[in-house]
This record gives sequence, structure tokens and C-alpha cells, in this order.
Amino acid sequence: MSKIRITKQFNFETGHALYGYDGKCKNVHGHSYKLSVTVIGTPITDNNNVKWGMVIDFSDLKKIVKEEVVDVFDHAIVFNKNTPHKSLALTMRGEGHNVILADYQPTSENMVIDFAAKIKNRLPESIQLFSLRLQETDSSCAEWFASDNEV
Repeated sequence: MSKIRITKQFNFETGHALYGYDGKCKNVHGHSYKLSVTVIGTPITDNNNVKWGMVIDFSDLKKIVKEEVVDVFDHAIVFNKNTPHKSLALTMRGEGHNVILADYQPTSENMVIDFAAKIKNRLPESIQLFSLRLQETDSSCAEWFASDNEV
């Protein structure tokens, strides 16, 4: 049977600052991110299965991505955990703000790597993550492809 790719798109707002960066992005700022998640698999052939003909139910994919990415990062501020703004981050967190202290520099490139790992861990065995596209601005994005990351 044919392999089919399906894609679901998500939107979320996130702030960040790039620790040690030599440009404007060293300052706290935000983006309206657009995330496209593409998975690949074989459509279910069992006509007794309620998901007959689907690779994965779009609502199941939505649940995974919302829980792992959107609900975590939407309206959050992401800092590298080694930032000199750590005291500010902890103060903000203590006042109820959603602050993420990441193990990485919160660039689109590193965020998409993080998202890929989280989503891959939640997919059924019969479904593979094919690619992610994280659009940071109208003219800038980072893409992750499974084929580029096979060991």
C-alpha cells in the first residue's frame, strides 16, 4: 500500500531572547509562530476500524502537538537556562508568568529540533514524523526532516 504524508498546521505566540547574541534578538521580543507538522504512514485498510482510510486522525495528531508544543510554548517566554536574565526569569515565573528555561539557545533551529523529539516520542509506532517547518516571521523559517537526521 502507498505511503501518504499528512500535514497539520498550528499557530502560537512565544517570546524569547538570545543569550550572548550580537544583534537585536538579544532583547526580549516575540513572534507569531506557525508550525507545520508532517507525518508519513500507510492508511488503515481495515474497513471495520473507525479510522479506516486514515494515516492518523487529524484530531489525534492535534492532541499530541497541542500537549507537547502549543500548550507549553504559547504565550511563554523562552530563555537559555544560562542567561544572565535568570533572576528576571525566576521573578517573572514567581509572579505567575509562563517562563521556560531551555537547555538550548531558543532559536527557531533549536526549537524545531526540540519539537521534533517531543512529537516523535508520542506518535504511534506505525506513524513516522516526516518533517517540521517552524515559521518565525513571514520570511524566515527553520525546517527539520527525518531523512536528514537518520543515524
